[in-house]
Amino acid sequence: MCVAIAAAVLCASSAAAGGAPPIKAGMIGLDTSHAVAFAKLFRELGARPDVPAVEVVAGCPMSMPDNPASAGRVEGYAAALRKDHGVAIVATIEELLPRCDAVLIESVDGRAHLAQARSVFASGKPVFIDKPLAASYADAKEIVRLARESGTPFFSASALRFCAAYRAVKDDASLGAIAGCDVFSPCALEPHHPDLYWYGIHGVDPLFLFMGRGCVEVWRVHTDAYELAVGRWSDGRIGTFRGARRGFQGYGVTVWGEQAMRRSPERLENIYEGLVIEIARFFKTRTPPVDPEETLEVMAFMSAADLSKERNGAPVKLAEVK
Repeated sequence: MCVAIAAAVLCASSAAAGGAPPIKAGMIGLDTSHAVAFAKLFRELGARPDVPAVEVVAGCPMSMPDNPASAGRVEGYAAALRKDHGVAIVATIEELLPRCDAVLIESVDGRAHLAQARSVFASGKPVFIDKPLAASYADAKEIVRLARESGTPFFSASALRFCAAYRAVKDDASLGAIAGCDVFSPCALEPHHPDLYWYGIHGVDPLFLFMGRGCVEVWRVHTDAYELAVGRWSDGRIGTFRGARRGFQGYGVTVWGEQAMRRSPERLENIYEGLVIEIARFFKTRTPPVDPEETLEVMAFMSAADLSKERNGAPVKLAEVK
């Protein structure tokens, strides 16, 4: 009885404080460290008045047996979600959907995303699809088409797009209009994905944060240890991505403005926090913070870079892969 009274008092005080019930989120995949990290951050950030409360209530483990980064981790992450965050683990997406208000697709392998998104879009519930949006440009384009057809809001992004250090550079008014941008990140490869999709996206996606849409062609230089992709925008600006598989493998950006130049700090902190805040706000407003057309251009940039590699660094127009 004491427990029941305490619970009632707690609920009453929460209501008095104007606290809305948390948005119930379901996760699909669970084979990435993001699943556990995001569930933890939702819980921590829910106490902030400027962040809608989100609680991960259900998870559906799914993995790709031919990808060790997927199949080898799903059981451990699912167990951690159940034990540490009270997440109910279910066997199918159909079981998950009635339990939640919004969905996160957290399958590390982009090949799974189209089928998973197709299953969720029919529900009309807002969806976040973790990077990469898909494992091919064709699949990415189909995801966007299905979302429009069903009227379901979604977005996909690298966490680096929303990290505080990058946002501080972008919001620096002393730069003036952005004239160019150089971004670097690690660039591990995975044989079932185009080269930059797997990890290089952590540099390419932020490149579009600063440059915006309008890239028309890409050149790529590739070695065993490094990548350099150069994009030309329709207004004559140039943006570059540098990826590393050897030596220093951090994250960073240099932005060239018409009035000044700015660099991000060498060490980035709390990389996931900005993305998780944006997901929570999106689940409440149903307004995506990233235009799907921009995400498609990110995918086209990376696909064009693959074609450029096949052609010994020759320029490839994005229109060719769209």
